[in-house]
Amino acid sequence: MPDKKLFLLTTALITIGVICSYTLTAYTVVLFEYNSFHFVMRELIVAMISILIMWMLAQLDPDVWLHRLGLSLFFGGVVLMLVMPFLPASLVSEVGGAKRWIRLFGFSLAPVEFFKVGFVYFLAWSFSRKLGHHANMGIMEEFKRVAPYAAIFLLVMFLIAFLQNDLGQVIVLALTLAFMLFFAGSSFRFFMTLILGALASFIFLIVTSEHRINRILSWWASAQNTILAFFPESIARHLRIDNAEEAYQIGHSLNAIHNGGLFGTGLGGGTFKLGFLSEVHTDFVLAGIAEEFGFLGVFIVTVIFILLLQRLFKIANRSHNDTAYLFSLGVGLLITFAFIINAYGISGLTPIKGISVPFLSYGGSAMMASSVGIGMVLMVSKKIHHKIDPKKHVPKQGHYTAQGSVPYHESAEMTRSNHSHTSLEESQR
Repeated sequence: MPDKKLFLLTTALITIGVICSYTLTAYTVVLFEYNSFHFVMRELIVAMISILIMWMLAQLDPDVWLHRLGLSLFFGGVVLMLVMPFLPASLVSEVGGAKRWIRLFGFSLAPVEFFKVGFVYFLAWSFSRKLGHHANMGIMEEFKRVAPYAAIFLLVMFLIAFLQNDLGQVIVLALTLAFMLFFAGSSFRFFMTLILGALASFIFLIVTSEHRINRILSWWASAQNTILAFFPESIARHLRIDNAEEAYQIGHSLNAIHNGGLFGTGLGGGTFKLGFLSEVHTDFVLAGIAEEFGFLGVFIVTVIFILLLQRLFKIANRSHNDTAYLFSLGVGLLITFAFIINAYGISGLTPIKGISVPFLSYGGSAMMASSVGIGMVLMVSKKIHHKIDPKKHVPKQGHYTAQGSVPYHESAEMTRSNHSHTSLEESQR
């Protein structure tokens, strides 16, 4: 039976997202002369479709459908992102010179959102077949082992960072890839080397793009006083930028959070959504929630996310299959990094990256794609509740085995335990 708690927690977040699409768009509907219910009706339709997608996927047999669906999302996403730059303007929406959305029947579809779920499945499936515990493997051998995945990720960077000019999504996928490699059996030393290498790559991408440099400078102008307060004045004066233009979005976001206080201004009572904080129903939805529902509202939303992630990681930990384990973990990591990056951005701790909050931010593609990921985990969750025969230490019933992956029982748990123990020893050394 699918995990009911995971389904209900996801539905709760989707419901909150629908409410936000109504209360936070009061100014936008007036500005563009839309009907008052323009955004909420569209989001409500997407929400119902998303919940239906989760329910339908949860009914499917993972032995038959998980592998097919996962690879279809991966390869389908690659193909769509490759052809989008060549599609006519009537079929795609262009923002900032990048074509990111395909227009379908009055709705816009962002292939990258569905590709992320497929990318996680591809990694989970491939890691479960190719990787294992590193044992006494040297770091150069580990590099050789993951070289094919590095090549694949370079393709991903080209598709998303260059063709679609969306570095934020690349950061989310890079972090997910690194952590999935770690949980698939890579050593802690290799994991840290990978993180440092990725950091160097992103710095290179930033310094080679003028608009990204300007965004960093704009963020620093807003955050420098807070950060430099912890430095001696002799150092701070060399790091301070006097003439940089402050990011007004971050400033208004912080003001909205401050205005909300502990209990908020009440549903519909927000001020900064009225033309001061643009895109409040998308990238700044957490700031909108903070203003109208206060710290208490943000706390409740955060708790729901934590409980949802706890269910995802619990399903992963109980899975008797490497592919299912890594995929469930990967979906949780995608949601985790998206939430953290957005929360840090709207609070001024990091530059804004244009990453939406899963299930809460307005946008059909992100909500449906996230629901597909959750639905696939629900599909897997049906096969993890087994009664274990203490004599044989194997499930009495058959359990899910993805195509091309090797089933495992107690050995999987031992591998994860040994991996954690070895990684801890390495970190202590």
